[in-house]
Amino acid sequence: MAAETTPPALQDFLTYRLHRLAKLTDRQSSDAYANTFGLGVGEARCLAAIGQFAPLSVKDLAARANLDKGQASRAAQMLVDRALVLKSTSETDARGVVLTLTRTGRPLWKKVMRLIEQRNTDIFGCLSSAERRQLEALFDRLIAHAHDRLEASSPAIP
Repeated sequence: MAAETTPPALQDFLTYRLHRLAKLTDRQSSDAYANTFGLGVGEARCLAAIGQFAPLSVKDLAARANLDKGQASRAAQMLVDRALVLKSTSETDARGVVLTLTRTGRPLWKKVMRLIEQRNTDIFGCLSSAERRQLEALFDRLIAHAHDRLEASSPAIP
């Protein structure tokens, strides 16, 4: 009779550790976004993505901001309500909308990006330059590998 093996500890899995790191940094960022700009994390991510990649559909915004479509839609609407983002009808799809920054949104986007850059620097602060470059290269490889595996496992759409 084979001995039963103990399953690995949850906290040893890469996905668990990445999610934990993301949650910890989101909590820190959440306070900064709320206190400084009156934005939630999702709203700040959406503002950052729209500023960098506009014009964006809500679907593209969700992908760029790493949010689900519902979260992206709600965040975008809040940004529209605050006159930071303009929602207009898509020229290619009359049912769709595109999102761009307003004149009011652009300066706030720049401030949000500076805060994101500062948070990024703080997170990497415990690593040497060489360790940071190595980690970034490893992340690029892991992301490409995960993307390839997802593509390979998705059924082809005729």
